[in-house]
Amino acid sequence: MKKITAAITAVGGYVPDYILTNAELEQMVDTSDDWITARFGIKERRILKGIDKGTSELCAPVALEICRKRGIRPEEIEVLILSTATPDRITPSTSLIVMNKIGANSAWGLDINAACSGFLCGLNIGASFIESGRYRNVMVISGDKMSAVIDYKDRSTCVLFGDGAGGVLLEPSEGGFGIMDVLLRSDVSDIDGLHIKAGGSARPATSITVDNREHFVQMNGKTVLKYAVPGMIQAVQDILHRNQLSVADIDWLVPHQANKRILEVVARELGIPIEKVMINIHRYGNTSAGTVPLCLWDYRDKLKKGDKLILVSIGAGFIWGASYVRWGEGN
Repeated sequence: MKKITAAITAVGGYVPDYILTNAELEQMVDTSDDWITARFGIKERRILKGIDKGTSELCAPVALEICRKRGIRPEEIEVLILSTATPDRITPSTSLIVMNKIGANSAWGLDINAACSGFLCGLNIGASFIESGRYRNVMVISGDKMSAVIDYKDRSTCVLFGDGAGGVLLEPSEGGFGIMDVLLRSDVSDIDGLHIKAGGSARPATSITVDNREHFVQMNGKTVLKYAVPGMIQAVQDILHRNQLSVADIDWLVPHQANKRILEVVARELGIPIEKVMINIHRYGNTSAGTVPLCLWDYRDKLKKGDKLILVSIGAGFIWGASYVRWGEGN
């Protein structure tokens, strides 16, 4: 009996129209295009305008694009897994709001929050649903409206983040395509290295938390670097070893777009040529959970059936991991 795997049969992405350039940021905070480009490799990022527009506005177009490309109706979606750290509301879940927007009335949905590692976590859950045989149509979408939680008076964070979302459709395959393995790990000893202090049940919103700007992302750059480079390198090495693969076997490395210099160091330490690394941080910045699927969306015309991909990311908390994927879009 052949093993059932969760194949990626369609990919979608969405970024808002408004482009926030480095030149515009120069008018907002003490920074410069040269400093941002040299330090992070970012030239521009997309921003979803409108205080009444949340993450669902980014994710709904992704879902519709996936349905259109696969030739299915939203009513045929069985499960929608949505990864985000910036939900529209505390309740109901943003997955249900997206389902309402697109008319996916036959599905059920759930949100997960693993920050920048959200897509890998969603893939792991979605692949498990497919492999169990219980579902045949699982959509995994990841996205964040980071502009809603970024302090545009803080130059250490406002230059980094943008808004965007991406996603995939998972279906059963007996041809050896799709999500072959997922490895996830966490270390909670520096849990405040990247966090939003207020807004949850432990510190609900008050006039004090708002005045103290506690609803914005706070980041310790040195702590993030402490985990990002070694964590991503080790995750890739471990998943290669687990699947008896070498670096030479890999067609594409698909990393979380946190910082171009981090991507270059990770690629160099692994011995992966930079031309085999998906990079779009210069166009979108760090879209948190959206970065990895947006890379798949951006590079979709370069991917060939059977290509071996390693997806790798690290997110707040800290949680990180990697996934081995054999590309089989459209099967």
